[in-house]
Amino acid sequence: MKTNLTPFPSKGDLTVCFAHIAYPMDDVFKKRNAGINYFQVRTQKDLNDRIEDCDVLVVSGLWDNHLFDSAPRLRFIQSIGAGYDQFPLDELRARGIRLASASGVNLNAVSEHAFSLILAFSRHIHIGRDNQRARFWRGMVPDIDSREDELPGKTLGIVGLGKIGSRVATLAKAFGMYVIATKRNPVTAEGPADEVYLPDRLQDLLCRSDFVVLNCSLTEETRGMIDREAFAKMKPSAYLVNVARGACVDEPALLEALRAGEIAGAAIDHFWEDPLPKNSPFWDMDNVIITPHTGGETRMYEENVIDILLENLSRLWEGKKPLVNQVI
Repeated sequence: MKTNLTPFPSKGDLTVCFAHIAYPMDDVFKKRNAGINYFQVRTQKDLNDRIEDCDVLVVSGLWDNHLFDSAPRLRFIQSIGAGYDQFPLDELRARGIRLASASGVNLNAVSEHAFSLILAFSRHIHIGRDNQRARFWRGMVPDIDSREDELPGKTLGIVGLGKIGSRVATLAKAFGMYVIATKRNPVTAEGPADEVYLPDRLQDLLCRSDFVVLNCSLTEETRGMIDREAFAKMKPSAYLVNVARGACVDEPALLEALRAGEIAGAAIDHFWEDPLPKNSPFWDMDNVIITPHTGGETRMYEENVIDILLENLSRLWEGKKPLVNQVI
């Protein structure tokens, strides 16, 4: 295994590769007039062909471990996303390659997306759109439990009170909700949550919440944590909102809970398979809202990533530690 332990290149000698299938990172970077060489690739093949020319790689979904063999100059990876589970951390350390995430880059987008899904369930927006497509004008509803609802006084459970979870809590308090949350270190909790638990009290959160929002990272501890036992703890009137990774939820258990009425509904932004297969039963469920992994989409995404990238490059040139959102 070759290691990349040469000094970090100076500004004039550095080349950045932006690798993303859709986002025009290069166009936005050009407007910054940063005086740094750069290029963009949009396919796995083009990344494989050009990675030997770069010192810094800005990437998320196009990363593949085989790229190591073609990247003799690579010194720093700036993830385009908040997650970094696709990167082999031990291998990066061994090769002397630094890594930073883009945590917080879509703070506003994901928190607002999560809360829009809460509002959609509360106000039956998804049912209204279905009725619109069917050209059906629904009349007044005599069954109280079947009507739209209000949020004041409802309890929101937030699993993962990081930057995004804290802003979800802020939005919830503006709507008069009571907020409970889990966090690995409750002492560091920020924001207006009413109660903050250690993760080992997840069951307490589940049984009290009217809405459960997943904002947590995917780790060995969170993988599959919302399982059959978790759904059994939730109220039959409760909703699950997952704007984290799909693997945090046991999908067969979710399907069973939705069909059996163990929970009222679920809004899912990410599944085990992305994109969701056309034959998935989730597509046809009336009590499910699906968004195609768009919780983090925002018109400011490229600008926000480049802000983090430029700050981290400045720190690398100056020898400052730690980096913004440093992983390695």
